[in-house]
This record gives sequence, structure tokens and C-alpha cells, in this order.
Amino acid sequence: MASHTIMLSALGLTPRVGPDVAITGLVIDSRKIEKGCLFAALPGTQVHGARFVGAAIAGGAGAILTDRAGADLAAGALEGAEIALVVVEDARAALAHAAHLWFGAVPETVVAVTGTNGKTSVTSFTRQIWEALGHPAVNIGTTGVEGSHTAPGIHTTPDPLTLHRLLAELKSAGIDRVAMEASSHGLDQRRMEAVSPCAAAFTNLTQDHLDYHGTMEAYFEAKARLFTDLLFDQGAAVINVDDPYGLRLAQEVAGRDGLEVIRIAQYAQEAEIRISGRRMDETGQDVLVTAWGQPRRIRLELIGAFQAMNVLTAAALCIASGEDPDAVFSVLGEMRGVRGRMQLAARRKNGAPVYVDYSHTPDSIEIALKALRPHVLGRLVIVFGAGGDRDRGKRPLMGQAAAQNADVLFLTDDNPRSEDPAVIRAEVKQGCPDATEVPDRAEAILRAVDALEPGDALLVAGKGHETGQIVGDVVYPFDDVEQASVAVAALEGRA
Repeated sequence: MASHTIMLSALGLTPRVGPDVAITGLVIDSRKIEKGCLFAALPGTQVHGARFVGAAIAGGAGAILTDRAGADLAAGALEGAEIALVVVEDARAALAHAAHLWFGAVPETVVAVTGTNGKTSVTSFTRQIWEALGHPAVNIGTTGVEGSHTAPGIHTTPDPLTLHRLLAELKSAGIDRVAMEASSHGLDQRRMEAVSPCAAAFTNLTQDHLDYHGTMEAYFEAKARLFTDLLFDQGAAVINVDDPYGLRLAQEVAGRDGLEVIRIAQYAQEAEIRISGRRMDETGQDVLVTAWGQPRRIRLELIGAFQAMNVLTAAALCIASGEDPDAVFSVLGEMRGVRGRMQLAARRKNGAPVYVDYSHTPDSIEIALKALRPHVLGRLVIVFGAGGDRDRGKRPLMGQAAAQNADVLFLTDDNPRSEDPAVIRAEVKQGCPDATEVPDRAEAILRAVDALEPGDALLVAGKGHETGQIVGDVVYPFDDVEQASVAVAALEGRA
């Protein structure tokens, strides 16, 4: 809890009931209430936070922030209580703006990346470019906080209190460049509402998270908010126009006053930055890029065409936020892949490599396998599965993507969570009836590694950087990268 106090009105909040009081902190978890703080009773996906207003009052809260539905739900707990009540249309947005005012200063340069795939890689590459140019920088997202300041264990897009506390810490530590992931959940739930990035990127949009959004249109609209509602008025939108949703977004925001649109493409002819040639080899790729009409050649020690797009998206974000284009392109060859994103985890004595990738949607599985294909002389082998308690509609499509792009398939468990793993596998197998089903993930990886012949390559897909497997409500230690290395060592007699 911060040591200062601020009046509600100074946080942009006007009580409907009670006085304009000085509060001692902001809290969204009623179990963390301290005397005099503001408790934000927010609508949730399962339960409304207003149900905990009674506990907040008992804990000494000085004010309650909620929406109309929350005020109705908490009416009984509020009756007779001497407490300031703030009721707004959008409590999540109000909390985000209050958090911004509470924690104060933020880094000077903040960029954000949204899309189904590639967010972590693009933010990491953006941070790496800044660091290569001599600037302290961090990326915030799925892998935590990385770079000149580190912190694990946060949501892809943190809640407003965590986010603004972190941004204030970064600013006080002298870090003025931040690249952050903007998830559709985070955008929909207004977690970034008080952050105005100077540049934002859109990587792509494919089926995922429909268990939350319901439709692809709602999913797209959540992502588009980054560009229509949050992006700084004189900022830049970096958009992959090879993606149909990206092309639509570029057309929709092109008319926004003062906004620069930087289109990235490897197929579309009209783009500010375009891949015009490429040569693949076993360890990476040589890429010919046309940027604002000027040809540039770069060497990337990264596997997969999509990684070149990710690097160029990061380059565009850095240029849009003020870096010199020549300086940016001069350091792109230094980029290194993100843990769990097409990561070389091990290699058999016969030369066959094992890669680990976070691909867990139909599109990302297809992209990952197609990206590997030009680097592989023999067969492509894949180990994959689908997570439980998530979009069920994508499961057979994931199986289909694997069957159409790999030669040998091992279907296994991912994070089954509360679902029956056998049911999940059966739904995936609708799209890949010939896949070999191996429920135990460690055994599946071992069998796939054992199947590798000279010239082959293995992709272990789905969990990427994760170090645990969620079964029921228990997280068991499990690391695909470590397991791949163990499997190779065991088979090569090095265990």
C-alpha cells in the first residue's frame, strides 16, 4: 500500500453518497483491505466484486467504487454504512484512470502489441532493439517483465493497479522505454485504459478465446480498441496487412487525424515495410526488405518466416517511437528468439533438431509447421494437444492444421484443467484421425524424439515457455524444453 493519501476528486471520482474523502490506497481484492482505502467492486466473468463490499467495509475501507449493477447488489451491505460510494458507468475504466493518477509518472515511451500470435516475440524484439541501441528497456507480457528490470508471474496484460505500480517503478528506475502486450481480455476489461501508447502494432487475428468473446467480430473489436480508443492521437499504427483483419483495421484507422499507419507485409504489394526476398538455411534466414522504398538486407538467426515479420514489426515500432531507421536496421541481426517461441531445445546426434513453440491455435500450428518446412530436408514431426476450459471449437481445427502440415503426429495432453483429457483428445482427433495418441506428454515427447531420423525435425507445440502442466486445479512441474533435452539425452545414452 502506498504511503500517501489522495482525495477521491483528485482521482477523477465523485461520490454519489458520502463526502469527498482522502483515501490511503486502491484495492481490488477484498482480502487486502486496509483502513481508509478505496475498494473497487468490479464486474467479473463469474461473480461481481460488489458481493464483497460487506467484507471491505468491515475491513475499514474508506470508499467503494462500483457500477450500477454493483450498487444494486451491494445495497444491503451499504445501508447505514458511513462510507463514500462512487457509482460510474464503467468501473474498470474509472479504476484504471484512478490508478494512473495514484501512482503518477510513467515511462516516456510506451508501445503496445496486440494480435492472436506474436505478441511476446514482437515486444521482446522491440526491447532487444532498444537495448542494442543503448537504451534501458523492458517488455511486459506473457513471460513476465524482462530486460533492464525483471518480474515474473503477471497476466499478459496486468490489472490496472499492478500495471501502473510497475510503470511508476520503471520510471523511478530510469527506464523510459516499455513494450507491452495488449491481450484481448486486457483491452476488453479496460486494464490499459489510462495508458496512451505512442505506437501500437497488430500482428494477426485467428480463432482463439471465443469462450470469452463469443464471436470473431467481438474478438476483433476488443483488439481494435487499442487503435481506436487508446493509441496516442499523434501516434503510429503498425499493422500486418497480409492478415485480412489487419487490412480491415488499417483501412478503418487510416482516416484518423494525425495517425501514421505503417503497413507490414510479405505478400501484399502496398506496404511501407515489405519482405521482397528470402533465403532459408538450417540456422536462420537472409531477408531482403524494402522499407519506405529503400532495399535492405538483413541476416536473422531465427527459424521461420513469421519471425522475420515479428522482427520487422518491432523495428517499425522502434522507428515510430523516435529511433533512427538506419540504426534500427543495423542491429536486427542481433535479435535472439524468445523462450518457448520456436526455440531450439535439443538436437539428436543424427542432426535432427527439436523445437518448442507456444503455438496453441489452428493458425499458429499451421504457421509454425510451414515456417519449419523450408529448413527441413526430411519429415516434420509434431507433438501437440489442446487445453481444457478453453475454446472447444478450435480443437478439431488444430488437429486438421497439424495433419495438413506435419508428416508424423503425436497427440497428447496439454493443460486439461478441469476437463477429461480423453474428451479433449477425442475432439482434437476429429481433425487428425491418423494421429498417434499418447496421453502422457513426457512419453509423447520421448516417442517423437525416438522417431527422428536424419533430416527430420520435431515441433513440440502448445506450452512453450510454461513450466507447469495444469491437471484439475493442480499445477505439476513440466517444461517442454527440459523434457525434450531429457528425452534426447536418454536416447543418446547421456542420461
